[in-house]
Amino acid sequence: MTKTLSILGSTGSIGRQTLDVVRHLPIKVAALTAGTNVQRMAEQIAEFRPRLVSMSTEAAAKELDALLPDPKPEILWGEAGLLAAAAAEEADTVITAVVGMVGLQPTLAALRLGKRIGLANKETMVCAGELVMETAKAHGAEIIPVDSEHSAIFQCLMGSHDRGEVKRVILTCSGGPFFGKTRGELEAVTRDDALRHPNWKMGEKITVDCATLMNKGLEVIEAMRLYELPPEQVDVVIHRQSIVHSLVEFRDGAMMAQLGVPDMRIPIQLALTYPNRVENPAPGLDLLRCPPLSFAAPDPETFPCFAIARSVARQGGTACAVMNGANEIAVAKFLRREIGFYDISDLVQRALDRVPCIANPTLEQILEADRLARAAVSQFHSE
Repeated sequence: MTKTLSILGSTGSIGRQTLDVVRHLPIKVAALTAGTNVQRMAEQIAEFRPRLVSMSTEAAAKELDALLPDPKPEILWGEAGLLAAAAAEEADTVITAVVGMVGLQPTLAALRLGKRIGLANKETMVCAGELVMETAKAHGAEIIPVDSEHSAIFQCLMGSHDRGEVKRVILTCSGGPFFGKTRGELEAVTRDDALRHPNWKMGEKITVDCATLMNKGLEVIEAMRLYELPPEQVDVVIHRQSIVHSLVEFRDGAMMAQLGVPDMRIPIQLALTYPNRVENPAPGLDLLRCPPLSFAAPDPETFPCFAIARSVARQGGTACAVMNGANEIAVAKFLRREIGFYDISDLVQRALDRVPCIANPTLEQILEADRLARAAVSQFHSE
């Protein structure tokens, strides 16, 4: 069980919920990092008293320094601050709740020190999953998923000691705000429409990814890396109620599922307390009051991001990093209202067509593929 914790991305949705869990557990906080939300970081520092904090920009770090009374924690900024927080000597666990490729290097740094990773940064596994898993094994580090779907699979596999027993894993997907819509109906949807997720309260980027179903495509690749499965053993079903968080089907026909209310504090806490289970601040699931459970197939024609991700999962190599980097830039443009909903998938596909794919890449080649993809999407939009 975790004794001391670093949280990368403490002011975001996962970070805040992690701290809510910590309030109920005998866990100390060693380090916190954030983007530019100085006020919220100051409040967290006052409550949790970390030794080290970091902001994404120098300006935010200086603003925080001016705001805090003495005694102050060590205040850093940028990638150096993320790496320092991930490597904080007293922290035995690091929750990686930052969004995007920025989480890769700090995750690797923590793994090299043998720390437990509570993984909420799926882009790390999508872009460099094989490298991340190899690093964890080489240094005896644990990776425990925080995403509700991968936590569900993790729990369903707890009693299985032979991965050959697994026939397939089945990721559930809420379907986002646009389930049941046709492509024609979605041509003119807006940023605000895409951010109306029916079940979960999350950051803007992941909420848009849920609307395009790219998020589920990313999770397919993440499941392949985490559980060392080929793409044909990872399936997806639409489950609107978000009660069944994912399932595992075994060779003998038995199927195991993890059920619970849609509250991220449940998988977050398990990542901190594993292999133990303790009382959780989240409400329990009342089977007599929950709605009927339904399941449906995803629609890759209406949601081409999902089809693209499935194709990239089969291709592997740096194609995963290209897709992810292109998607990050395209989604940012959509959130700024610079492009339309279907421009996201179009830009991602164009980047994949332009940037060459390298099989079995090094870390440097993965980072270069990410850079080229981001540059390509920026160039496409300016043409």
